[in-house]
Amino acid sequence: MINQDFVYTTYIKSTPEKVWSAITNPEFTHQYWGGHENVSDWKKGSDWKHTHGNGGNVRIIGKVLESNPPKRLVLTWADPADTDDDSRVTFEIDTAGDMVRLNVIHGNFKPGSVMAGKVAMGWPLVLSSLKSMLETGKAIDVMGIKAALGQSCNGEAAA
Repeated sequence: MINQDFVYTTYIKSTPEKVWSAITNPEFTHQYWGGHENVSDWKKGSDWKHTHGNGGNVRIIGKVLESNPPKRLVLTWADPADTDDDSRVTFEIDTAGDMVRLNVIHGNFKPGSVMAGKVAMGWPLVLSSLKSMLETGKAIDVMGIKAALGQSCNGEAAA
């Protein structure tokens, strides 16, 4: 895999505070991220985890590197089974007229990173679901789309 940053930008008819809450509130992430939850106190230096089903199976772990609500959140990102293959995710939340511009930058991948391939498929779907949830109150069926595309919940090809 080429060592590159993935940059995703979406415009959402919402407020920075609601977008921040959508990213950091486990009850909200559960709705648009296929039953997954982001759990932390979101303070700089704190641990965070991405779990499936009310604190169940831990899919991703990391540290909060920067937290400036509701504008910027920077996290490390790693599979708990392979913490050496860590990377960095930055959420930048800016107003754009009566909308929010959300930039998600996922980068700092190690050479040969397996995670880079996984997130390349995942972020567009998750961010589309987040946008839909905030604008319409109804999320996209993330798990159904992944299954239709032959992807497991962690971005790998389904068996």
